[in-house]
Amino acid sequence: MPMQSEFSHSEDAFADLSSHDAFVNGVPHATFARLRNEEPLAWMDSSDGSKGFWSITRHADILDYNRQFDLLSSARGIRMEDQTEEEYLARRTFQETDPPQHRHTRALVNKAFSRPVVQQYEDLIRALASEILDAAFESDEFDAVEMIARQLPMRMLARIIGVPDSDGDWLVAKGDELIANTDPNYTDFVVDKVDTSEFRLMPFRSPAGADLFEYAKRHLERLQDEGKTDNVLSMILQPTKEGTSMTEIEFRNFFCLLVAAGNDTTRYSIASSIKALANFPDLFKQLKDSDESIYNTAVDELIRWASPTMHFRRTATRDFDLHGRSVREGDKVVLWFVSGNRDEDAFENPYDIDLTRSPNRYVAFGQGGPHVCLGMWLARLEVKVVLQELTRRLSGLEQSGDQKYLRSNFIGGIRYLPIRIQRA
Repeated sequence: MPMQSEFSHSEDAFADLSSHDAFVNGVPHATFARLRNEEPLAWMDSSDGSKGFWSITRHADILDYNRQFDLLSSARGIRMEDQTEEEYLARRTFQETDPPQHRHTRALVNKAFSRPVVQQYEDLIRALASEILDAAFESDEFDAVEMIARQLPMRMLARIIGVPDSDGDWLVAKGDELIANTDPNYTDFVVDKVDTSEFRLMPFRSPAGADLFEYAKRHLERLQDEGKTDNVLSMILQPTKEGTSMTEIEFRNFFCLLVAAGNDTTRYSIASSIKALANFPDLFKQLKDSDESIYNTAVDELIRWASPTMHFRRTATRDFDLHGRSVREGDKVVLWFVSGNRDEDAFENPYDIDLTRSPNRYVAFGQGGPHVCLGMWLARLEVKVVLQELTRRLSGLEQSGDQKYLRSNFIGGIRYLPIRIQRA
């Protein structure tokens, strides 16, 4: 079902993509549309004084260059910020490595997040979603982010990593401090507003990293003492068939990544999906009136529309030319997934939500490259279950006030979404 365009052509098409403030009212889609049409490889100076970067904004280019890890390396950082070698080595996760090292670490964690393993969680996810919706629906009007979108990934996170449910809220708050370190609603140490040099060796330059490191160490000791094997972390700690195991440092950094990325991006995909249903009642009716098969395509389409991870940065390992421009060795290159997912050459009517769109070659999970999102199957399943349970329980819903967006050019998300429900 079509929806109105997300931007007016009268909007400013020259937003500063290096600035987090350019995203506080949502994604500057007019700017990305201009870049795709006029300057698909564009040099941009950084407003914070750090080294500038190249922006790649077309879908085909993103798919192509995301595969070329030998040309565009992840091993010098995946965010726009500049890092010293010391900072990189202290803070890196397996996301900030290239094959073959990346494949080695991924082999330790892949099984725990494979599609067959994730499918075993469906009954648990549905039970948790039912509890969450029952609690939310005690009121007819509420913040859908706080009451629904934040709750399900948080509770699943606690279950799959084997920590007490009572620790879930603390872990998610710490994860928010990390990945939302640009938003004063989530941290007192806003990375571009205060001096964070004291924490430069911590993940995301955040003191929350030290808290999570300590928690991970204690949790690792608890898992080893108790001999538990029924959670994701226990699976990850098992040696591979080659006999290699994850080191304590690898475990600590992976734990921080799991807490941050494993919660936030799913939260914002759910929030964006609820916003779509609340503003376009035909979408809600289409889901409610169709058979179950529609949810498979609907989930992919709504995640394309959400595009919660808006970019990843790479670093050129050698000179190359693209679209008449010359990239030099050592230059930062940013792949804008959020732009690729609105590319008119890749998607018919890209600003519309088509719940039956197929094929749907969206790039929200970094598809096509070695760094495809580890939690892709879990995120899709959580979004699917929420959609199913919402349409089963309600006759409709509507947005009852203005939404508020995360202050970030890295993670795109709605942090506040008031809705009003109509019960079935």
